[in-house]
Amino acid sequence: MKLLRGLCLVCFCLIAQCLQAKTYMTKKEFLKEAFSPASMETIEKKTLWLNQDLQNDISIILDHPYPKLRLQYWQLDNQSVWFLDEIGKERPISFGISIKNNQISLIKVLAFRESRGDEIRMQAYTEQFNGVQLNKDDRLNQSIDGITGATMSVNAMKKISRLALKLARITTDERLP
Repeated sequence: MKLLRGLCLVCFCLIAQCLQAKTYMTKKEFLKEAFSPASMETIEKKTLWLNQDLQNDISIILDHPYPKLRLQYWQLDNQSVWFLDEIGKERPISFGISIKNNQISLIKVLAFRESRGDEIRMQAYTEQFNGVQLNKDDRLNQSIDGITGATMSVNAMKKISRLALKLARITTDERLP
């Protein structure tokens, strides 16, 4: 009986460890990296209310309904920062995305909760998003390489990139050339 209890305890601990998020960066750390240190005092925290039309647009990008009624973002001049989550295979992945002049200037995985696919957090992978914009069809204007064994995580990151670019365009009210 003691052996069975011990095995159950070990199994429970292993399962709990697998379900925990791997946190790579906090929101505060991301904001410090995205904005210059001198501008940290002047960043505005804003709220975007998601009306039905915007909810529909978000659902099209993510391929599922979006459960939130509002999103908070940080803005300074022509730069905005968004903290967004998207499901990889089964669990949410937390992203920080900085958009400057309607293009991605920085994207990071803040927390990863899946059992595989966290290679998307590597700088060598995330750098290919730098400078990416939306075209007139709300698609990324550059192709993004995949990672074998991380297809769902890659797709989540591409969807979140599209969403952040769309939201930044709406909040800065800038149009594509």
